[in-house]
Amino acid sequence: QVQLVQSGGGLVQAGGSLRLSCAASGRTFSNYIMGWFRQAPGKEREFVAGISQTGRFTYYADSVKGRFSISRDNAENTVYLQMNSLKPEDTAVYYCAADSFPTGTPRDKYEYDYWGRGTQVTVSS
Repeated sequence: QVQLVQSGGGLVQAGGSLRLSCAASGRTFSNYIMGWFRQAPGKEREFVAGISQTGRFTYYADSVKGRFSISRDNAENTVYLQMNSLKPEDTAVYYCAADSFPTGTPRDKYEYDYWGRGTQVTVSS
């Protein structure tokens, strides 16, 4: 079992920045692809960013490319999402996720078998 504990988030004005963190339990964190997803009210959960096991490869949704940055620290079992130039449309609950047996694309939420509880990000205009 893997537990993902999220921190960060909150309320920020448009144009501001936030950093989300997600700490994982267990000793095999470096084997997992990690991802961030978000879900706005009335909408489906959507892919935001993903990162390969070593951090060499990163993946972003077009809507956040150039503004968000995903990174990981395998020594600390933690993945981060740095969010800059935030927009009101970024408002959502953000979830981190772990894919312990990667077989498909990191953009597919059905690839992930462990999820954090979510953290609210609200961007005011």
